Amino acid sequence: MSKKRWLALALAATMGLSTLAGCSSGGNNDSDADKTNAGTDGTTQLEFWTFTEIHGTFYEEMAKKWNEANPDKQISINVNVMPYDDMHNKLQIALTAGEGTPDFVDIEQGKFANFMQGTPALMDLTEVAEPYTSEGQVVQSRLDIYSKDGALYGLPTHVGATVAFYNVELLEAAGIDYTTIVTWDDFKEAGIKYHEATGKYLGTADTSALWTENLLLAELGGEYTDADDVVTVNSPEMVEAMNLLKDLYDNNVIGTVPGGNPDKEEAYGAFNNGDFACAIMPMWQMSRYTSYMPDLAGKIAIAPAPVMEESAAEKSVGGGGTGTSVVAGKDNSELAAEFIAYAKLSEEGAAEIWNMLGFDPCVTTIWDDESITKDPDNQFVKYFVTNPFDVLMSIQDGIVGLDSHASSSYPSINNMFTTVTLNDIFENGVDVQTALDQAQADLKNELGQ
Repeated sequence: MSKKRWLALALAATMGLSTLAGCSSGGNNDSDADKTNAGTDGTTQLEFWTFTEIHGTFYEEMAKKWNEANPDKQISINVNVMPYDDMHNKLQIALTAGEGTPDFVDIEQGKFANFMQGTPALMDLTEVAEPYTSEGQVVQSRLDIYSKDGALYGLPTHVGATVAFYNVELLEAAGIDYTTIVTWDDFKEAGIKYHEATGKYLGTADTSALWTENLLLAELGGEYTDADDVVTVNSPEMVEAMNLLKDLYDNNVIGTVPGGNPDKEEAYGAFNNGDFACAIMPMWQMSRYTSYMPDLAGKIAIAPAPVMEESAAEKSVGGGGTGTSVVAGKDNSELAAEFIAYAKLSEEGAAEIWNMLGFDPCVTTIWDDESITKDPDNQFVKYFVTNPFDVLMSIQDGIVGLDSHASSSYPSINNMFTTVTLNDIFENGVDVQTALDQAQADLKNELGQ
């Protein structure tokens, strides 16, 4: 596969499920739970499964907007929030059985490929998405993540561009101007100075996620697998990326963070305590700051992530995401598909994805709509020192993706790194080349390659 410019095909760091071989798109109308559920007022109730409560709140709000615009197609949403693994496991079982399925469902990117095996039991959304995608206003590479053989089976939630979140107050107290950090060499120089001044770390050495490794691989032109889906985790690019991070670690620029990466409850406490002055994360990390680190409001600046060279074309990589899908063959499938296309791909939906969730939306027509992006009442605009969309616009042509994130091998790769390899390198003192060679051998054995 060729590298897709513009936006990432980033898959979140999760462990894969067994495949859905044998599923078909039919056979989903057999149980009482799958029959039309219409109220006496003509409102149709749609069953929605998700692993994130705020997503349910978003769809309930979008249902109100839908009902205002579609008086002849009134809906209500029955939100069912489940733990992450439980929901994906339950969905797999229900699809395999052909009964007890929801009308529409959130599927996390790291799990999505598992639901594409054989003939997907999910509805082809290409036709309902077309009115929103025909003018190119939706980032195509984010649609590609949820596509198979030219058919679209899920709708994206955000871009997830990887950026740097700097604590300006901490850095200024140490005599560091974050705007001078452009390259990884700059980051190292600033981190050494910061540690000497404070005894604390500039950034994090993550052991439970691959956010920074994804960024470095994208910047270096590497992949986790080759074009034949064979693992290549000890490639020259991966060795260079991990040696760069290990050098930062050895020089006290980055340190291991509680919870293993910035998107953990334990890590939120460490950032609140000032133990780290920078997090390199996808832009959706904004919502973690507003929700879990309110005392840092007015102190955090969003900036482009460090690059290998100032002239580098690659400036970011997409990270994480959720595709929303419709179960095929149900009485309300068409209505559910029309609704989620409106909720996810319309300008109204994109605005709410930003306003409610703090995500960088995939509908690019709102990126330069200052009534949305610079609304002084928006919680994210108020919280951060810099405007998130100014940063997004400055890197938009340099956000790339890793094709190997769509690989069937990636869940195993992610699990190996986040449970063994990263800990060996950062915690156990194992040489980078040795650790990567071991991961390569173990993965090839596990995957039968």
